[in-house]
Parts: sequence; structure tokens; C-alpha cells
Amino acid sequence: MTTGPTIAFFTRLLDDASPAERYALATEQIRHAERHGIGRAWVAQHHFRAAEGGLPSPLVYLANVAAHTSRIRLGTGVVTLPLEDPVRVAEDAVVADLLSGGRIDLGLGSGGTPSSFVPFGEDVRDKAPTYDRKLRLLLDALSGRDIGADNTLYPDAGTLADRIWQATFSAPGGHRAGIHGHGLLLSRTQPRSTDALHAPLSALQDPIIDTYLDALPDGVAPRITASRTVFVADDRAEALRVAEVGLRRAAEGFRRQGQTIPGDSLDELIVALDTHLGTPEEVAESLAADATLGRATEVAFQVHSVDAPHEHVLRSIELFAEQVAPALGYTLTDTIKETA
Repeated sequence: MTTGPTIAFFTRLLDDASPAERYALATEQIRHAERHGIGRAWVAQHHFRAAEGGLPSPLVYLANVAAHTSRIRLGTGVVTLPLEDPVRVAEDAVVADLLSGGRIDLGLGSGGTPSSFVPFGEDVRDKAPTYDRKLRLLLDALSGRDIGADNTLYPDAGTLADRIWQATFSAPGGHRAGIHGHGLLLSRTQPRSTDALHAPLSALQDPIIDTYLDALPDGVAPRITASRTVFVADDRAEALRVAEVGLRRAAEGFRRQGQTIPGDSLDELIVALDTHLGTPEEVAESLAADATLGRATEVAFQVHSVDAPHEHVLRSIELFAEQVAPALGYTLTDTIKETA
């Protein structure tokens, strides 16, 4: 019997709180996702700017989350590889994987905010070749090959090399992920060119999937995670009230980066920012119309750019798992019962 895509929870750790509380709240959200049968949690890495993301060290954080969970898989979505020492990424990922009982997935990307490259001594204009060079060294390390002066990774990586993902906005990036047999990470929204401002997200992402599938080696099963902005509430009016602040803030942020975000009404921003929100029935209908999700092996839902308060995030997780996922045929793991 054919099963639908699995589901994942994604967070950029943007709760309106101190860093320590952000980490505690995100951990509770991940634990809540695990209790409701969500199969994986992805966390994003961002440096320096609290408004862009709250987590510069995702593998450190996930090692801690592993101690507070038992079954949910834990992934980096993503480590910005051009800003990292690839040998240390490999070492940290291996240690986190061992501590988690083999639950780590290593998602990689080329970044990121241009000014963040400066403190790391990197030039953003060189990020593509830097990414390729560091990716080769990372793969050598995880595969147990000599990484210089007769050194190999210890502890060894086990099967971690089979759990690498690459994020991209482009077809060439899809090709790069495919030729390595890696998973493909697709974003919740993407910039549109000025002549395609109202194009559906599938128009941008389906060509990436096509290139990825064409590049996959024979016999390698595709792994495609499509992230989407999803906010589920008991009442649409409540969803709109909560969403308006975050979506307006996100639209202004994208505009400052040079993107064109058409429209200014809340309904226009919901469409422009590829947002799925409302009651479970409304969200299920909205997601069903997203053609790319029919090709994904995993759908990762995140509350960004709505950025709802913590209690609303918890409720959204519950409603997504209990009502939206079954309506769409998405695959849940067994739920975890709470004990007294």
C-alpha cells in the first residue's frame, strides 16, 4: 500500500524570549511534536541576528534535545557550510549522532546573510566554490577517508554519510544534491523574479525536483523534504489575528533585502509569503493545492513567518498531527503516551 509523505516540525527558534528561554521553548515544541507522532524535527542555524534566527550552534542544541526525547529524528536545516570548518562539522555531527542513538540528519546549505561571512573570514562572493570545497572534505571525513597526514575521523561516522541533505533555491543545487545521492531540502518560500511575482511556489520548486531526480544515481531512493509555513488554529479569525503581526514583519524584512513582495493587505501577504493558515479543514485544502507536496517524501511544517506565541505553536502542532495530516494521508509515527 502506498503511504503519503512523512511529516516534520521545523523551527528557527524565534520565540519572543531570551536565548535560554528560546531554547527551552523550542525543546518543548519538539517534545510536543514527538508526543503527537511527528517523525522529525529540523532546526535552522543563523549567526549574529536574533530577528533572523536564534541558534548559531545547531548540533550542540540537538545533542541536548536528544537527551529530552527518545524517538523523534533531529536534523540541521541547515548548517551554513562555507562558514564552518568541515572536519569539525563532521566531528560534532558524529558525537551528536552517537549521543542521540543515531537520530541525527545533517542538512547543509551555502548561506546566508552576506554580512555574516565577514567575521568568519569568508567572502560571500566565493560562497559557491567554498561550499563545494568544504563539502568534499566533509564527505571524505564522514566516509572514513584520509583527510590529511594520514588522519581519519574518530569516532567513525557509522551510517551518518547516508543521512546528508542539501538545501537549495536552484536547479543546479538540485543537481548537486542528486549526484551525491543526498536528500533535497526545499524552502517554505522563495524569491520571485519581477516577471513572475504571482507564480505558485511549485513553479519554482518542481524544476529543482526534476533536476534532482535526473541526477540521482541508479538505485538511490529520492529524499525530498518540502518545508511550508503552516499555522493551524481552532478559528480562522484567531489565526488571522495572530498571523498579521508576523507576516507584515516578514514582508518588510524581505523587502529590505531587495525582494519584491506584492500587495499589502493580509490576504495578499498570505499568498505572497506562501502561507497556509486557518482551521484544520482550511489548511488541509490549502496544502492539497500545493503541487510540489505531492512529490515530497517529507513535509516539514513551520510557524515562521507567522511566528505565533508558544502556546499557539503547541496547538498548531496538535491540530496538524491530529486533523490535517490524516486528512491528507500524511504518515505519522506512533504517538507517545504521557505517564504520571
